[in-house]
Amino acid sequence: FVGQRVASHRIRPLSSPSVNLCHRRRLQQNQKMEQTNNNNAPPQEKTDKEKLDFPRDKFSRLLAQRFFLCPSFEIYNNGVAGLFDLGPPGCAIKANILALWRNHFILTENMLEVDCTSVTPAEVLTVSGHTAKFTDLLVRDEKDAALCFRADHLLEAHLETLLAAKDIKAEYVDELKTVMAQVDTYGPQEMDQLIKKYGAKSPDTGNGLTFPEPFNLMFATQIGPTGQLPGFLRPETAQGIFVNFKRLLEFNGGKLPFAGAQIGQAFRNEIAPRSGLLRVREFTLAEIEHFLDPNNKSHPKFKLIEDYEIVIFPNTLQTTTKKTVTTTVGKAVREKIINNETLGYFIARTHMFLVKCGIKPDRLRFRQHLEDEMAHYAADCWDAEIQNSYGWVECVGIADRSCYDLSQHGTYTKAPLVAFVDFPNKEIREISTAEIVTDKGKIAAKYKTKVGAISKYLSELGLEAVTQFEADLAKGPVSISVENENVEISKEMVKSVKRGTKRVAGENVTPGVIEPSFGIGRILYSVLEHSYYTRPGSEQRHVLALPPAIAPLKVSVLPLMQKDDLLALLPPIIATLNEWNLSHKVDETGQSIGRRYARTDEIGIPFGITIDYDTRDHKTVTLRERDSTHQVRIPIDEVAHVIHRLIQGSLKWEDVQAKYPKVAAAEE
Repeated sequence: FVGQRVASHRIRPLSSPSVNLCHRRRLQQNQKMEQTNNNNAPPQEKTDKEKLDFPRDKFSRLLAQRFFLCPSFEIYNNGVAGLFDLGPPGCAIKANILALWRNHFILTENMLEVDCTSVTPAEVLTVSGHTAKFTDLLVRDEKDAALCFRADHLLEAHLETLLAAKDIKAEYVDELKTVMAQVDTYGPQEMDQLIKKYGAKSPDTGNGLTFPEPFNLMFATQIGPTGQLPGFLRPETAQGIFVNFKRLLEFNGGKLPFAGAQIGQAFRNEIAPRSGLLRVREFTLAEIEHFLDPNNKSHPKFKLIEDYEIVIFPNTLQTTTKKTVTTTVGKAVREKIINNETLGYFIARTHMFLVKCGIKPDRLRFRQHLEDEMAHYAADCWDAEIQNSYGWVECVGIADRSCYDLSQHGTYTKAPLVAFVDFPNKEIREISTAEIVTDKGKIAAKYKTKVGAISKYLSELGLEAVTQFEADLAKGPVSISVENENVEISKEMVKSVKRGTKRVAGENVTPGVIEPSFGIGRILYSVLEHSYYTRPGSEQRHVLALPPAIAPLKVSVLPLMQKDDLLALLPPIIATLNEWNLSHKVDETGQSIGRRYARTDEIGIPFGITIDYDTRDHKTVTLRERDSTHQVRIPIDEVAHVIHRLIQGSLKWEDVQAKYPKVAAAEE
């Protein structure tokens, strides 16, 4: 599933393809353990090159042959670009990554999970800014308008070709790399000038290119049969959390901070999908919206991660030294490289999660957005970038979105998307107040069943909202949204506005939001690449050294021979594995045991049970570990519990080898 470096929009055949947070000591132990994850697999050389040397063709064939994924609708003209289906092992790995994400974030951090609809009214996405700004720049072949390209990707690919020239001058290299570092920040005019300056052409024909034009990436639809309610398939899951903020706040007892979380599908009508799972039109997101006091972005658990080391690429270095730095999260926050403690906390927790998934720490960095790359409302943004054979790929975005989203939705709907926070140091202040007094009789005459809800809504408006309401009412009826229905309030429905003062211990604020957003497909692909290698001395023996918790199946069960007395021993062993919820694969084909080991290695199964005549005579089996290929002999009644502990991380393979007799493998 190797996409072209610059793909066009025209359809064409696709190529084959938790950290314990109670004690600092335990966290440090976990960090050390995570950074040596998969240490039994052959070491992969650290590189400073943008792209890794990687046998992608061989790797892609493995993914296809073992049905990790395939192009959607493949039998129809080789499928549609940017759409993929996951097969059994791919589906299982994705489920395991999501299970780990839930445990690492939702359970450990006590987050509130929601599951919101994908179909979204256009009105919501207009208010959020997506309708106007969720765009990429598109260019077309001047002579074949059906050939469409994403402008920044096309320019980047062309600049890479120029950089590959043998006689290129050093000063020209710096110039090109500077342009490439900012390639997705240019507007239409700048992009057009750069395309012309560097001579970029249509990759398919060599023709010239049209002027770059913004292309909205959302899939439009109509809600209902009338065509009167336009909508979109959501391009992110976040808006569902924002519009449910008031309910989530009530569920949390009205207190900040708290986090909402959601896992679900998102849709983006990419101009030119490419690079397999790295750029697709339908994908799974796992997103967190951490709501907090905008005047206090400290985090109660920050002390637990302040000494955690990460590699960062601050925006100040991206256009100067172009070098990353290794630092602790605490130091980066103190030096104001990372804007605040909560942002830093989630950066550290994201690093821990990705390493648990199987990402190599030396191929993981956090890149800060450039000033002209960030949204105007954002205080700070960082991307967790993973290096794979396509280069450094953004897989997680971690942004301080300030108060923008709740402010937008609250202002438009007039819903009070605010939270009460205490003043610092238990201070008591005297503040001005304003309360709308309604004429319930006049309201009831027009909105019989809604009089209570309307009166409650108006009486709870804050001082600024009341002042604005008065100004609007002076001009004519004011429309408000109550119980999902727009109602008009006229002057006759309002008796008066009571003004005064009162002593208070706090105030209502529009919460700020820290948002970590995880692209699960990109993480899945990167984990597969990072785990892949071939056995030394045997280039045809492919291995996926997946962490046991992520592996699609946990254990293979292999009768040594197709003999009835050995096959009869299968049912009780399978029953024991089922009792421990250990997914497994039985391979009782007549092929050699070595060939069957190789097949299980190809899909990343970490452990293998072999049934032989000692199983019949002594109630023992051999247990094989994938990466070392070492085996031990272990009693049947202990093997499932041992595998369970190995997967959970409470037992190491070295401990198993020290306890049980080693077995010399007859065939590998």
